[in-house]
Amino acid sequence: MRGAVTPPPSKSQAHRLLICAALGTEPCSIVCNSVNDDIMATMRCLNALGARIAFSSGVFDVQPVNVTKGGMLDCGESGSTLRFLMSVAAVLGVDATFTGKGKLPQRPMGALTDVLSAHGVSFERHSADELPVTCNGTLQGGKFTLPGNISSQYLTGLLFALPLAAVDSEIEVTGGLTSASYIDMTIDALRTAGISVERRNNIFTIKGNQHYRMPERVVVEGDWSSAAFWVVAGVIGKQPLTICGMNNESLQGDSAIIDLLRSMGAFISVDDDKVIAMPSHLFGAELDCMDTPDLVPVLSVAAAVAQGTTTFTNVGRLRFKESDRLAAMKSVLESFGITSSVGDDTFTVYGGKPVAAHHVDSFGDHRIAMSAAVLSTVAEGVATIIGAECVAKSYPSFFEDFAALGGVVG
Repeated sequence: MRGAVTPPPSKSQAHRLLICAALGTEPCSIVCNSVNDDIMATMRCLNALGARIAFSSGVFDVQPVNVTKGGMLDCGESGSTLRFLMSVAAVLGVDATFTGKGKLPQRPMGALTDVLSAHGVSFERHSADELPVTCNGTLQGGKFTLPGNISSQYLTGLLFALPLAAVDSEIEVTGGLTSASYIDMTIDALRTAGISVERRNNIFTIKGNQHYRMPERVVVEGDWSSAAFWVVAGVIGKQPLTICGMNNESLQGDSAIIDLLRSMGAFISVDDDKVIAMPSHLFGAELDCMDTPDLVPVLSVAAAVAQGTTTFTNVGRLRFKESDRLAAMKSVLESFGITSSVGDDTFTVYGGKPVAAHHVDSFGDHRIAMSAAVLSTVAEGVATIIGAECVAKSYPSFFEDFAALGGVVG
């Protein structure tokens, strides 16, 4: 594989900008050169709340929410959509029923529903699963306490909602805050919309009765989570890969892929909006993934090729993603002849052995499927990835770009 590729726009930033625009007082255009299933789920749910959002020719045209009634919010498989918009629907006083598919109904929600229940919101469950669930009532401001070791998405949802509450609010996050960079992205999006949030360590103070005022036009930056697959492909391959259209000063946590791979011996250069990943001799390392859980699958690919042992720490939350990503990557690596082990909060890969392709189960998880595809580029034989269509969740054109870079896809 060789050449240049431009990853899609940031899914994480697109979610946030769409929500801010939908809660605004004036129309807004959001430039987003391509979309995926998760972004479209957020658009669909915001429209169900009363916004009028249309996507055409790489631009979202957003007419803000005009709340008239409740409705069904189909979140697809998007955890961000569900966890962000449950708080938003609650503060708008909308009786909304949330549903989803895949693993989403089983993903944890208890910490969020508990804190919403303590502030004026009631929930009606329609089955033993977490979804569908209907929320009623209006979210009241005040003092909130959230555990920080489960999901930063709970906190983001409250940060979107509480500026619209009638009174001031304070959120205290107990324990360590996981995926802290995503909270930085949320606060940055709120600032873009003219919303003030004061942060003092793990205490967030939010004035009530604020108004969202987005610029007329904003642009979604390139997605580091998607770029990571090509950065790894470049450092484990035989030819350099150039990744274009990236903000090298981004707040996206997954921009840490550069430093994490460099700690394994990778040679990567950064120039303006480009990243050049050079073929490198990698060695094992210990990598703390507290703030970058989405990088673990593709970093496991780099670890499989590296000489020695790589241990990923603070990864227990990966059991509750679109798949149990620890078990899934262990299975994928075994399919390629690579040994790994799973601990309570660790994942260890024993690299440096020959890699042989085989049938690989994606477990219906986009990041697992893309990681397997990257590992196949250095494997003997042909890899068959079962359920590869799941890449549409975050990167629908992944295999087109894979082929354009010289990969063979059949």
